[in-house]
Amino acid sequence: MLRALGSVFAKFAKKYLPDALIFAMILTIITLILGMVIQKESFVNMVKYMGDGFWNLLSFAMQMTLIVVTGYILATTKPIKAFLSWIARFGNSPFKAVALVTFVMAIFSWFQWGLGLIVGALLAVEIARNQKGIHYPLLVAASYSGFLVWHAGLSGSAPLLVATPGHFLEDTIGTIPVSKTIFSPWSLLTVITLIITLPLINAAMHPKKKEEVLEVDPALLKEEPKKKLTAEDKKNMVFAEKVENSPVLPIIVSLIGIVYIFYYFFVKKGGLNLNILNFIFLMIGILLHWTPRNFIEAAKEGGKNSWGIVIQFPFYAGIMGMMINSGLASTIANWFVGFATAKTLPFWSYISAGLVNVFVPSGGGQWAVQGPIMTEAAHKLGASVPNVVMGVAWGDAWTNMIQPFWAIPLLSVAKLDIRDIMGYTMMALIWAFIVTSFFIFVLA
Repeated sequence: MLRALGSVFAKFAKKYLPDALIFAMILTIITLILGMVIQKESFVNMVKYMGDGFWNLLSFAMQMTLIVVTGYILATTKPIKAFLSWIARFGNSPFKAVALVTFVMAIFSWFQWGLGLIVGALLAVEIARNQKGIHYPLLVAASYSGFLVWHAGLSGSAPLLVATPGHFLEDTIGTIPVSKTIFSPWSLLTVITLIITLPLINAAMHPKKKEEVLEVDPALLKEEPKKKLTAEDKKNMVFAEKVENSPVLPIIVSLIGIVYIFYYFFVKKGGLNLNILNFIFLMIGILLHWTPRNFIEAAKEGGKNSWGIVIQFPFYAGIMGMMINSGLASTIANWFVGFATAKTLPFWSYISAGLVNVFVPSGGGQWAVQGPIMTEAAHKLGASVPNVVMGVAWGDAWTNMIQPFWAIPLLSVAKLDIRDIMGYTMMALIWAFIVTSFFIFVLA
């Protein structure tokens, strides 16, 4: 049954779902129309909101671009390639391979979502390079499905924000420790259930018939072999070439970077975030590539994978600008609050967050919009504020399975389009809804 459903969804997505950039353009038009119809905003105002917001994700887009580029740089070093190859050996059958990438992605995403995205993608690619008979679109989709648990993990935007002194809602809800949000029994059980069951569900969708299996095109993931320098080559080098092929500069620069990393974690007591993660990837990549020339070649190749982020993220920033400034996001959240009770508010927070996430695919940005509305409703209805926070967090993560925004970095590395994987991630969406809804109603 799962195999048949997955096949049906996959065929539908392949036939009707456009490229991720087209999806962003369509969402832009839909949001503009909804703002005019529901919020009674003028066309000019909606266009202004879109244009004013268009560049609001530049910093974040740069962070995500560096995640892809530095992740690729690191993955092409000999030690990391060897490590990925070692893990990939455990995925030595279609069932094991699909289950493995789901599990690894989920574990890493729970600890740090940026790390999860890049590790999951690189592992899927490594398995596809070395194992025959694996349906590549499903393998990449399975990897992405593990991203479902990120907002209930250690880098979850909403729960971490409300646990931070001085956050923008502190006057109304105080600070809420992660013991009541990320580590609440119902949310932890949801995470554990998904980490155990999603790999099995994804693996069960693997086609049995050989003619239905789409293996990766070897040319798609082919790595150009590095030319080894001979003694004669080294002898004939000019000064600039000698510098480019010497390990001296990489060793010095990376050691400086490693000192800062120790300072950041052990003296400054900083936490893991995108900036320090990119810094770590960059410095270790410089060291492990050993020469500037090796590093430069890897960086050039990695840069080819980041075009989707550079072009598409501004469109989503424009959509977010329209959703927030027109009040459309608040209106959607208030619709669900209108018929909620103290018991059901966490669930309706979850559903509303899932809907808003399609248009505002940013955990922090979404909490800024929905947080004041949902926490005020929690006070009025006598509902649990921590459970409402996690309801929004799970809703934000849930519909990522039908939203290309977070899949763009992974797809860039895997060299696939969103329509190649979304039929399979639809199954993850359905299963996550069942699991999350159950635990919200029974335990929250």
